[in-house]
Amino acid sequence: MSQTEHALTNHEVTVCLAGGAVLGPFNATWSQDEGGDVRELVREYDAFLQGEKQRRYKFHLHDTYTNTVHTLILNFEQVTGICDHVRLRSQDRGA
Repeated sequence: MSQTEHALTNHEVTVCLAGGAVLGPFNATWSQDEGGDVRELVREYDAFLQGEKQRRYKFHLHDTYTNTVHTLILNFEQVTGICDHVRLRSQDRGA
């Protein structure tokens, strides 16, 4: 496995709701080894926008900066957009 498969990606997730309300931004970290639903939230919402029925409503966003978990319970019919800003780890390999 390559090193990038285990690398953490640091997300900043903002959810826009019908009527103009905004939830977030939430810091969330994802890796192959540590959980969190940050990527699943975006995948599920994208599938919903493409006509699939919403299957999940609860998503857990793990924030390693503050050692907390944000739990979002969302009805995608009330969501107008999700912004997932990703900060990638440095590729510095000590060269």
